[in-house]
Amino acid sequence: MYESNYNGSKSATTIRGNESSAAFARASEPERSFTLGDLARVLLKRLWVILLVVSVVVGIAVGVSFWQTPEYVASTKLLVGQEQGNGQDTNLGGSVTGLQALTQTMIIAINTRPVADEAIRRLGLGISPDALLANLTIEQIESSQFIQLSYTDTDPERATQVVNKVSQVSSERISQTSATANNITATVYEKAEVPETPASPKPLRNGLLAAVLGLMLGIGLALLMEYLDYSWRSPEEVEQISGVPTFATIPEFGLATRRRGH
Repeated sequence: MYESNYNGSKSATTIRGNESSAAFARASEPERSFTLGDLARVLLKRLWVILLVVSVVVGIAVGVSFWQTPEYVASTKLLVGQEQGNGQDTNLGGSVTGLQALTQTMIIAINTRPVADEAIRRLGLGISPDALLANLTIEQIESSQFIQLSYTDTDPERATQVVNKVSQVSSERISQTSATANNITATVYEKAEVPETPASPKPLRNGLLAAVLGLMLGIGLALLMEYLDYSWRSPEEVEQISGVPTFATIPEFGLATRRRGH
């Protein structure tokens, strides 16, 4: 009799253990795929997080933009050419390709300390040649014979004066150096004008880029918070995890408070 009861208890315990194991096995099974509806639900639930991140990132970007000192860029253009000579072997005037290739050499000649020294001396500036060359940009325009010189400065008038003087000095030095060689010329084709608007910073552009970045960070943070949230969200989820059927649920309600008179 004792053996029978013992076996019966053992069988009942085994059955309950199997049921619990099956319940936990069901709970450990992979959940259903994450749908667009789930994504929309998470975004609406964590909307305050997304808006907060976007606001902070945009505020920092715009604040830094207004804090920076505005910089202005003045630009001028040089045209590389060749005077017609008697020798056909040194005449590059009929070869556009030859002049375009020579333009790269002219860019190297302009971006040198002697040109910067002469421009500083004529303008009476108190800066070093290296400082001038650091703010000077020289580039060939679309594989043409034009060279564009751009100078960046916090003062728009000074930026215009420097780039115009550098282009003038470059034109004179190139013409003098090649007078006895191939008669290469660098003519000032377009002088720089005083820029009216700063080239940087751009608060509107920075704000838009920051908004996109903040939106991406906010959505990522919202999904991470949802992933780390281990609270039970529905009776079905409670039943799935515990393995016990849900018989009833208690709805949320608020207690009405009544003030007692004395």
